[in-house]
Order: sequence, then structure tokens, then C-alpha cells
Amino acid sequence: MEKITLLDIVGAKAKKKISMVTAYDYPSAALVDKAGIDLILVGDSLAMVVLGYKDTLAVSMEEMLHHTRAVSRGVKRAFIIGDMPFLSYQTGVREAVFNAGRFLKEGGAQAVKLEGGMEILPQVKAIVEAGIPVQGHIGLTPQKYNLLGGFKVQGKTSEAAFKLLETALALEEAGCFSLVLEAIPEEVARMISEQVSIPTIGIGAGRYCDGQVLVFHDLLGLYSQFTPKFVKRYINLSESIEKALKNFKEEVEQGVFPAEEHVYHLEPEERAKLKIE
Repeated sequence: MEKITLLDIVGAKAKKKISMVTAYDYPSAALVDKAGIDLILVGDSLAMVVLGYKDTLAVSMEEMLHHTRAVSRGVKRAFIIGDMPFLSYQTGVREAVFNAGRFLKEGGAQAVKLEGGMEILPQVKAIVEAGIPVQGHIGLTPQKYNLLGGFKVQGKTSEAAFKLLETALALEEAGCFSLVLEAIPEEVARMISEQVSIPTIGIGAGRYCDGQVLVFHDLLGLYSQFTPKFVKRYINLSESIEKALKNFKEEVEQGVFPAEEHVYHLEPEERAKLKIE
């Protein structure tokens, strides 16, 4: 099974739908990779989903790198993208390039993702010039949810739609190899997807993107605190897991577990030496 490359992703535009799933640790990454998913995003959403923070703003570079390293150890085929956390790139070009490089050098990722538009073009250009592939992210950008007034659909007017298109084209020109389009009307995502030459990956952006991304825990029903409209649960594992844990508790309390098949025994001659009945 050959490793997916940047050229494979860019070349899939208008030819093959691209699948992307978040993963935050070794076992989930190994499962996603074994399933044949094309891209794995070590998303800053791990702040809430795995670390229990209230939003993505709290997660640090060190935490992101820790999880990226774990993911990279579980992947053989998929293309790994590290999500640059809040304030790891907004403060200047030099710091942005340095932190992006850490995802490749220390984390084992093959690319990084940045949220934002015109204001981060210098960072995107510099990171790409340093030899680091960049995935853009426009529409609903969670790191700016305070500025956006919450987690709301973006691009709902023609003026806002054209601004998103302008931003998408600018990010492509700056060197992005793909774009995540989050929580925007399907019509707007289609317009952008048809006018940029790089793949678009939708999350709440409708059916006309070049690919789709979901959070591992959302699509498996492992995270129930909040479920966006655009999430499809392919299975509800949280119910099965809770049931299994309750069964374990009951069997322990009743003395049913461990049973004979779960225990080790001494050889008869050693048992006799200990004078055990």
C-alpha cells in the first residue's frame, strides 16, 4: 500500500472524491488508515473532544505536536495534516514558519492547516516557500468564533459569498494545495470549488466539494456534547461502550468476572509444594 502524496491529492481534483477524517491518537489513526481514508487531520478540535477544553483556543503547540506524533506512528498510507493552533501563526511570519516546520520535523506530519483569509497570506506564502505544504481553511473558522459571533454559517449573502471566493482564490495564489470549506451554503461551496484549481474539502459545505471531512468521534457517535447539523453518525458507539462498561461493573460486583478462562494456574507439582488445596 503506497503512501499518499501531495501530488495524489492535488491530482484528485474533479476526478476522485477525497475523504478526510480527524484522528488524535495512535489507535484511532491506525483504524482510519486501515479503512483507506485519504487524509488524516490532527485537528485542534482535540481541545474539546479529547482534552476537555471549552473551545479550540486553549490547545497549545506542545499538545498538538504530542498528538501528531502519536497519529504518525499509527499511519502507513494516509497523508497527515497538522492543524496549527491559535497564536502559533497569527503573530508573525517567522513564528508561523518555525511552528509549521515543527509539525513536519517533530510531529511526522506531511502538511499543516491554517485558518483564515487575507490576513494570513504572508504566513501561507512563507510557509510554502519554506517547503511546507499548506491547507487553507475558510468559512466558519472556529479559532475566530468570538469575532464571528459564535458558530454560525458563513457566506449567507451574495456579498459574503463573493468575499469567500476572493479569499479562496487568494489562498490558492499564495500556494495552498487544498482548502477546507466549513459551514457555508452549498451554492457558495460549489461556486468556489468550480473556480479554484485546488481540491476543496467540505464540512457542512454541501455536496459539490472535491472531498468531505468529519471528526472521528462525531461520525462514530463517541462525542455527544454537541452534534452539528452537518454531522452524520455512521454508528453510535457511545451507547455500546457505556453498556459494556456497565456489564463489566456488574460482573465484577457479582464475582462473575474473571471466570476460569481468564485466570492462570500453577503447574500441579508447584501447587503441591505450596500446599494449596
